[in-house]
Amino acid sequence: MFFFPFKDDNPTGNKPFISWLLISLCIIIYLVQLSFNSNEVKLFIMSYGVTPGLLINNFGSLWFTVLSSMFIHGNISHLFGNMLYLWIFGDNVEDSFGKVKFIFFYILCGGAAVIAQTLYDVNSLTPMIGASGAIAGILGGYLVLYPRAKVWVFMLIIFFVRLITVPAFVVLGIWMIMQLMNVLDQGQSGVAYSAHIGGFIAGMILAPIFKNKDKKNICSIRSY
Repeated sequence: MFFFPFKDDNPTGNKPFISWLLISLCIIIYLVQLSFNSNEVKLFIMSYGVTPGLLINNFGSLWFTVLSSMFIHGNISHLFGNMLYLWIFGDNVEDSFGKVKFIFFYILCGGAAVIAQTLYDVNSLTPMIGASGAIAGILGGYLVLYPRAKVWVFMLIIFFVRLITVPAFVVLGIWMIMQLMNVLDQGQSGVAYSAHIGGFIAGMILAPIFKNKDKKNICSIRSY
């Protein structure tokens, strides 16, 4: 079975300019990467990706990589998958928090993802790149804020294709289960599943703190 979301049915009261900005920055940086040769790409990733084994011993000089790594992607599918989830779920979380708090939330979740992955393998010399950890935080925040929002998903079972709507807690619950199932295989897969889990949990914890108390939950009108 192939299953992924492509939009939600959860209106916002404001334009998600910060989400759009984050998407734009990631795309621009990836386009810049395409102009590099293979050696330049490796050097770029080593310089601006976050390497747990180096960070833990040289945080004072490498702290900036925690932030810079969130805007670097390894290939087009890595970029597309992250930006799709940011596009679907980022606007509502940004709308609930406000733009300034959303920026801090994004950075904190990305930082939590780095901490989780570092604790998993403190001696790793493999640089981590991608917005996945921060976006996992957005997914965790969305789950807390809008658990019953309608999410449209594309489902493929053998040759049977269907577009369906399911509650957000189902979509995000399946996503989280997949991360947990793969966490022990991340050395072989090259995917930092521990970072995803750390970001997701951070998002769930921080969402009630960052939510604007006077913000009405628009989704409550459209929920199941």
